[in-house]
Amino acid sequence: MDLKTYTYEEAFSASLDYFAGDELAARVWVNKYAMKDSFGNIYEQSPADMHWRIANEIARIEKKYENPLSAQEIFDLLDHFRYIVPAGSPMTGIGNNFQIASLSNCFVIGIDGNADSYGAIMKEDEEQVQLMKRRGGVGHDLSQIRPKGSPVKNSALTSTGIVPFMERFSNSTREVAQDGRRGALMLSVSIKHPDAEAFIDAKMTEGKVTGANVSVRIDDDFMQSAAEGKPYTQQYPIKGDSPLVKKDIDAQALWKKIVHNAWKSAEPGVLFWDTIIRESIPDCYADLGFETISTNPCGEIPLCPYDSCRLLCINLYSYVKKPFTPEATFDFDLFKKHVQVAQRMMDDIIDLELEKIELIMAKVESDPQSEEVKSTERHLWEKIYRKSGMGRRTGVGITAEGDMIAALGLRYGTQDATDFAVEVQKTLALNAYRSSVTMAKERGSFEIFDAEREKNNPFILRIKENDPALYKDMVKYGRRNIACLTIAPTGTTSLMTQTTSGIEPVFMPVYKRRRKVNPNDPEVRVDYVDETGDAFEEYIVYHHKFITWMQVNGIDTEKNYSQEEIDELVARSPYHKATANDVDWLMKVEMQGAIQKWVDHSISVTVNLPNNVDEELVDRLYMTAWKSGCKGCTIYRDGCRSGVLISVDDKKKKEKKAESELPPCQPPQVVEHRPEVLECDVVRFQNNKEKWVAFVGLLEGVPYEIFTGLQDDDEGIVLPKTVTKGRIIKHTGADGNKRYDFQFENKRGYKTTVEGLSEKFNPEYWNYAKLISGVLRYRMPLEHVIKLVSQLQLGSENINTWKVGVERALKKYITDGTAARGQKCPNCGQESLVYQEGCLICTNCGASRCG
Repeated sequence: MDLKTYTYEEAFSASLDYFAGDELAARVWVNKYAMKDSFGNIYEQSPADMHWRIANEIARIEKKYENPLSAQEIFDLLDHFRYIVPAGSPMTGIGNNFQIASLSNCFVIGIDGNADSYGAIMKEDEEQVQLMKRRGGVGHDLSQIRPKGSPVKNSALTSTGIVPFMERFSNSTREVAQDGRRGALMLSVSIKHPDAEAFIDAKMTEGKVTGANVSVRIDDDFMQSAAEGKPYTQQYPIKGDSPLVKKDIDAQALWKKIVHNAWKSAEPGVLFWDTIIRESIPDCYADLGFETISTNPCGEIPLCPYDSCRLLCINLYSYVKKPFTPEATFDFDLFKKHVQVAQRMMDDIIDLELEKIELIMAKVESDPQSEEVKSTERHLWEKIYRKSGMGRRTGVGITAEGDMIAALGLRYGTQDATDFAVEVQKTLALNAYRSSVTMAKERGSFEIFDAEREKNNPFILRIKENDPALYKDMVKYGRRNIACLTIAPTGTTSLMTQTTSGIEPVFMPVYKRRRKVNPNDPEVRVDYVDETGDAFEEYIVYHHKFITWMQVNGIDTEKNYSQEEIDELVARSPYHKATANDVDWLMKVEMQGAIQKWVDHSISVTVNLPNNVDEELVDRLYMTAWKSGCKGCTIYRDGCRSGVLISVDDKKKKEKKAESELPPCQPPQVVEHRPEVLECDVVRFQNNKEKWVAFVGLLEGVPYEIFTGLQDDDEGIVLPKTVTKGRIIKHTGADGNKRYDFQFENKRGYKTTVEGLSEKFNPEYWNYAKLISGVLRYRMPLEHVIKLVSQLQLGSENINTWKVGVERALKKYITDGTAARGQKCPNCGQESLVYQEGCLICTNCGASRCG
């Protein structure tokens, strides 16, 4: 049967109606979640089609078991993202026969036994890539790699240590495309490893390990030693009584380095490993293959090797009756009912995932490659299939915590709000586990369930204390799922639920955005003109539930408010003093720790800090997180990674800031060591009647160097017109001479290299290009670089001159009048990223680094 297809305009228009005029939500859905084939044909007109696709597939699985849910019952829970919201991978993949992709959001890999050989490391690298091409985010731990300087029996004689392999895994991640996204990777290492300090410092060199999140696994002994100023012993292997390498370090000094680096760059994250292992139910089965070794890229799912997890969230705001009124209450009865159904749907999705893995393995089997080539991929999925079916792990979470709290008249970050949030999470946990026990009666428990193994687990003991009847039934009937819960990032899905994200408070209830306009249009209002002459209109954007609050309280939502009036409105609202940047930071960490008691996996959350906080506060936050029972913690200090929302505030304060007051987190003034490989944009332009091309080398998204040459000429550069991106690779010969090659992928996926870019250039233009590259590397603001180019004396001043072409090539990297410092959205190109729950989320198109 031929499926009906829709144009982008048809899908966008229908989705715009579905989302009541919310262009961002409509664009996110069409771009990321509407079912498409590899030719870009769209097969769903609106999210209603997607929700029926998902509902029909889950209902098909339900029919295998007792008391099946109907497709209509499931659809009613999914419709308009009101109650139950599957995460990106299940939402995209369920019932989608155009992609052979996994439904899992999270994977961890790891070689059993001796994993520090080149063979084992290369195998992990290949497994990582094979998983990422099927859409999954991957984590793995590097603690088994021997430290730098250790003797090895190869030509190197001594080991290079962990850091070079961090860069290798990072580069592999950056090369894997996932339908407009890049792969997501978490690298971790134990603080006990002798190379832990090098690991912690690895990302402080600009341009290094840019394709991975990094977190350090910290044990209680280290935290205690750091707090008391005592020495701490590192060793390799990190476990065992007969280490090959052993040394005592100053725990306090290394702790201060962790704090400093996190303050300066938001990494490394910290994983409180003893808390993770102590609380982990799967680790009750560690000897059966369920020993936790690392986490997924955002840290919310600690996993054993070759296990995976699928996620969904429950929209907490939808359970508030009479929101934003004095009579507001939370409908616990409806919530309990829906949580039990959500856990049941999650178990159905495991069956759907096992079907997907079977399709993947069949695809691998039918591939024309030799057995030697495809054996690693096939064995990888065999292991994942076995582990997924063995434990049946799920990840039921929540979103809209911030909006729920505000709708109930509470203020995020206060003790009352925390107490209520804990009660909601406790209710969720008990009912998810009740559902898992009920399914064990109907469908059978997970394969290795053993109540005796779990009897002393702290999480299980909380269930026993708070619901003895549930615990009694669990011992009698077992449980369907080895672990059930998480709180994950919901960056793009929260754009479609039109709520706050995950456990986070509102980022800003009101903010200002700019859009470029034609100043000659008589109906256009010009509010801002940048240094290059581009004109912008500024407009106010309201958080959706802030508008609901205004409507409930009879406040005109159509009026054009002044800044003072907006400030007054926010001060009257339940979002006042409850945004990401002004909640009580220590209270937020304590709230995370309290909620963590009722989450069997972990929580992805970010503590947002203003730029002017000192390192001592970061120290206190991390210590508080550890003492409060958090399993991990991430902080983000404003300015460490360029934020792009323009706060609705007196922007003149920023404009008057002196150079000496620039945040210390800005990039260094010069990058002394050019990476061997740079991402590259290809920009074409006319030079009089000649066709030219510019290669713009990018370091973290910022122009770092530029090369220009003739295109499609016998003495120039022959390049397909479809090529817009690639890599510039620097080679340094034994004589010290340097050569720059351009590499891109052709239509068949093969890498093609254009050697010796410098040899293709007119010497005069080459010298100018070296000048421009020099000032770019010294981080001269792009607007000043463009002025420098415009002042070069090259004869003709008509618009097609070489220098104007170069100006245009560089101008594309200027956004809202300021240089994009490596944080332009890779999807839409706008500098519109905010940092939430360990992820960078684009507020313009909804793209997410790890969603």
